Amino acid sequence: MNTAIHPFASLLAAVARGISGVQVQWAGCEPDEKQRIYFANHSSHMDFVVLWSALPSDIRAKTRPIAAKDYWEETRLRRYFAKNVFHAVLLERGAMAKASTPEEARSVGRSLIEEMALALGTEYSLILFPEGTRGTGEKTGPFRSGLYYLAQRRSDVELVPAYLENLNRILPKGEVLPVPMLSLLTFGKPIRVEQGEEKDAFLERAREAVVSLRRIGPA
Repeated sequence: MNTAIHPFASLLAAVARGISGVQVQWAGCEPDEKQRIYFANHSSHMDFVVLWSALPSDIRAKTRPIAAKDYWEETRLRRYFAKNVFHAVLLERGAMAKASTPEEARSVGRSLIEEMALALGTEYSLILFPEGTRGTGEKTGPFRSGLYYLAQRRSDVELVPAYLENLNRILPKGEVLPVPMLSLLTFGKPIRVEQGEEKDAFLERAREAVVSLRRIGPA
């Protein structure tokens, strides 16, 4: 994979920051080039673009979003940006649900985790959205198990929670053109899977780490 910085990357990042009016807060950590998995709430197709654009350029250059293959391969333009500018890791939505047996579903799940682990390599970070699908922006849904298994598979990588506010209003579900307004992105304190911690307990703790960064309103 060619991960050279695309000439459009800085311009696109500036446009995304301008449209979203994003203000960035590092509340529990500082920007760092160490390998990380940034995990956040999900309410808009702009989520990963805004989070990616808000990272300092040297960190952004080595941070790959996890994104829905069906959406980002729908048009030639989206496919070009996903592959050449974002260096996104495109995964099939609902791949496990399409499996005909529990064993097949487990096999698909292991393949997806391995694909993300390999995408990290020895120097890259990832952006992912553990809810798995977009919400309304009013409530953060339960996290799917992928974050837990990826964190176990790559226990050397730091997990950084993040909360995006107002992105659902800037690009509501079903809309094509964004509405410029202010948004807020808050990065929290890194977490890890604790020794002996069960999957459900970790996923709820990770969800709370994201929700706790919300400035106002219900979880």
